[in-house]
Amino acid sequence: MLLIGVILLIIGFLTGVSILWTIGLILAVVGAVLWVMGSMGHAVAGRKHYY
Repeated sequence: MLLIGVILLIIGFLTGVSILWTIGLILAVVGAVLWVMGSMGHAVAGRKHYY
């Protein structure tokens, strides 16, 4: 999710499409939060590790 968010951020920035920028930002933030929670040992969506 983090990688998809970053890709959408880059595409949105290069093409000037603001909806891609917004969706990419949201996905990047959610992906980063899930990654941090998973690396701290918290169960995320029933999984011990979130990849």
